[in-house]
Amino acid sequence: MGRNLQNGERLRPVDLARGHGLSTQAIRNYEKAGVLPAAGRTPHGYRTYTSLHARALRAFLALVPGHSHQTATSIMRAANEDAVDEAFRLIDESHAQLLDDRRILQAVESALRDLQSAGASDPGPPAMSGTNGTFIGPLAGKLGIRPATLRKWERAGIVRPRRDPQTGYRVYDEADVRDARLAHQLRRGGYLLEQIAPLIAQVRAAGGLEPLEAALHDWHGRLSARGRTMLAGAAELEAYLRERESTGA
Repeated sequence: MGRNLQNGERLRPVDLARGHGLSTQAIRNYEKAGVLPAAGRTPHGYRTYTSLHARALRAFLALVPGHSHQTATSIMRAANEDAVDEAFRLIDESHAQLLDDRRILQAVESALRDLQSAGASDPGPPAMSGTNGTFIGPLAGKLGIRPATLRKWERAGIVRPRRDPQTGYRVYDEADVRDARLAHQLRRGGYLLEQIAPLIAQVRAAGGLEPLEAALHDWHGRLSARGRTMLAGAAELEAYLRERESTGA
């Protein structure tokens, strides 16, 4: 911020805002939300801040990328209310969510490897004579599940078979078989239908499994970036807590 904050110098809202590209209204809003400790006041009622407020602002802005604006606000509010255990609990919840996201990614990658390996040696369910697709019975038999399970997956949006116009029977095309195989692998890994459905939607949007690999690579990058921002946020929060303790705030 270009100012020496170690000598007890008092800062105006604009002094805090300028170093982070924020508005003075944002600084006032952060104070009101509990992100910053309460400001001091001049005899004329103007807000004044200190190095502790500058440290709190840095901690908050460092926490946001890894924890979200809402969670970062709750963390800082807890810290400013001396409810440090609550702040740590919120941080633990974010780390637990990150770990869960990593496990889901690993499960998807494992399922894709299994599908690609099976695809090289398994011709899939037998196709119906004169049509492009297979009925529910052969597909269920190939996967080792009951037809009722496939109907349940259909209600969850995981498979979307068409109906034969003459018989009304469900017809599963190549994409449906792929989606059913992927869902089966993920279910074996313990994942719930509501977790699987959006992943299947990503496969459809990508146009198949191969394009999805690029999305998975990006997913890895996002998780790694989030982990690093959590480390950066933790370091700034620790520095803020230490300064609070040293100043007796």
